[in-house]
Amino acid sequence: MAITSELRDDGIRAVTMDAPPVNALTVQGWYDLAAALDEAGRDPATRVVVLRAEGRGFNAGVDIKEMQHTSGFEALLGANKGCFAAFKAVYECAVPVVAAVNGFCLGGGVGLVGNADCVVASDDAYFGVPEVNQGALGAATHMARLVPQHMMRTLYFTARTIKATDLVQFGSVLEVVPRDRLDDAALQVAGEIAAKDTRVIRAAKEALNGIDPVDVNKSYRFEQGFTFELNLAGVSDELRDTFVNRHSAGTEKSKG
Repeated sequence: MAITSELRDDGIRAVTMDAPPVNALTVQGWYDLAAALDEAGRDPATRVVVLRAEGRGFNAGVDIKEMQHTSGFEALLGANKGCFAAFKAVYECAVPVVAAVNGFCLGGGVGLVGNADCVVASDDAYFGVPEVNQGALGAATHMARLVPQHMMRTLYFTARTIKATDLVQFGSVLEVVPRDRLDDAALQVAGEIAAKDTRVIRAAKEALNGIDPVDVNKSYRFEQGFTFELNLAGVSDELRDTFVNRHSAGTEKSKG
């Protein structure tokens, strides 16, 4: 199972991504993650969620190899809808979501973290939205919740990454700790939330979402529209083929 969910006695639910080698989730993986978060929010015993990952990094986005080895646009549509569902599930989870980020957090990973309520990270963590390299757009909505506007644009256009230690100055990452202390740090802040009256915390989550200046769901869907345009034009397949050919047995989907 790429996605697991475990409720502790103190009301903290750990939702874990574990999809080797780099936690690049398949279409089904994104839907499974969304389902786990939706279920967590519906369970009255859940007071707070810690979203974490096993392995080398937190999340590397969508599984590009799956997309390039699937004919037509089925995998593209699935990935876009699956990511939308997972990001929405984080944002609309009825209880706060604490993201515990280790290693790389790229593309769809930023979509998850940008919609979380609190972020803690290990000292090897870094964030980026390399979508332009693969002929896609998206997650600028969520990166804009982590860094100021001009920084977001620079990271987006250049596909550069930014270290977790640099995000602390923006207030988007609560703290950076050694890798072996990441779970403890996430559980610490989650425990503080879990100790509150869950009726108040659930009301507070809904209230804070209600006063957000940007509707993240609509904003992300707007971005996805341009991804579809690039795919219909054939640009995205060309760039994804180049990526897959560089990392494994290639495809020639762009010439199909």
